[in-house]
Amino acid sequence: MSDVPAVKAALKSQAVETPSWAYGNSGTRFKVFAQPGVPRSPQEKLDDAAQVHTFTGVAPTVALHIPWDRVEDYGALAKYAEERGLKLGAINSNVFQDDDYKLGSVTHPDPGVRRKALDHLLECVDIMDATGSRDLKLWFSDGTNYPGQDDIAARQDRLAEALSAVYERLGEEQRMLLEYKFFEPAFYTTDVPDWGTAYAHCLKLGPKAQVCVDTGHHAPGTNIEFIVALLLREKKLGAFDFNSRFYADDDLMVGAADPFQLFRIMYEVVRGGGLSSGVAFMLDQCHNIEPKIPAIIRSVMNVQEATAKALLVDRDALAAAQRGGDVLGANAVLMDAYNTDVRPLLAEVREELGIDPDPMGAYRDSGWAERIVAERVGGQQAGWGA
Repeated sequence: MSDVPAVKAALKSQAVETPSWAYGNSGTRFKVFAQPGVPRSPQEKLDDAAQVHTFTGVAPTVALHIPWDRVEDYGALAKYAEERGLKLGAINSNVFQDDDYKLGSVTHPDPGVRRKALDHLLECVDIMDATGSRDLKLWFSDGTNYPGQDDIAARQDRLAEALSAVYERLGEEQRMLLEYKFFEPAFYTTDVPDWGTAYAHCLKLGPKAQVCVDTGHHAPGTNIEFIVALLLREKKLGAFDFNSRFYADDDLMVGAADPFQLFRIMYEVVRGGGLSSGVAFMLDQCHNIEPKIPAIIRSVMNVQEATAKALLVDRDALAAAQRGGDVLGANAVLMDAYNTDVRPLLAEVREELGIDPDPMGAYRDSGWAERIVAERVGGQQAGWGA
């Protein structure tokens, strides 16, 4: 049987980082549906993130995206976050929106474009210094659409050169998190298409370079928990970008499409010591038609529920069944944990943290949603066009 006090302690210590961009307007390739009360500045995004942390108790950091969250004084922004019980988390670079990046950023055939992209990545490290952030998250849309369009191996050389320059700029306590995505927007080759490519570059760079696993960035049927287990074993799993997919990079709420997959992933995290090894648990989602803050609260709760079930796996019984070749018995141990209703346990955890046991209901009753609709009138809403 699991040690319930130990399970509660693990759940209380877990932290889920929310993304600044999830509080703004987003959409599909066809339409961005603006919502009333959406933040108009990075500060208002932090105000909303503080609400998520208030009602969940486990969302103390907020990831920034540059230039979407560019400000004049990043130290002041960090202080603004601290005054609201938050810290600034990963700094996400953006080398995919400028026209110059049509044929790539750090892998572009033009050295001038590559220099522009590298300068932005180094700027992001400067921002990390100012905010006290630990992690720099890198995702590249770079790739090709047609055979022969560019030299595949040469693009890897250019990528390695840029990553090395950024790695050398990192401080002692800072990390580089290299994300991968198997397709989109490039369709023939993507320069960082899978965990193996990301791992190979990180392995060559050194211990401050680790892999970020975005749960929506895999082909259908990919065994993500195997990837997680292997990267944990090699001490190269740095972070998750949690979301859900049905078809491609759908960026839906984590646990919405396949909660059993999220449980399986979190079991490997628990089994591999990932809850205490510095792995960052970040959300990377776009709330296109659902209200932003409640969707983020629900997502944090989904991560908590999957984690609680993973912590309840009877690992002694599982190991015994595995040693004995009891295929059905071993599977049953996992399924017993997965089928456990952990909501009462999490309600107890929240009460012990001094917060409402029902985060969704508490937020609904807080009046914050009505307040921001009334107050955030005028100005430019945060978000991206499509």
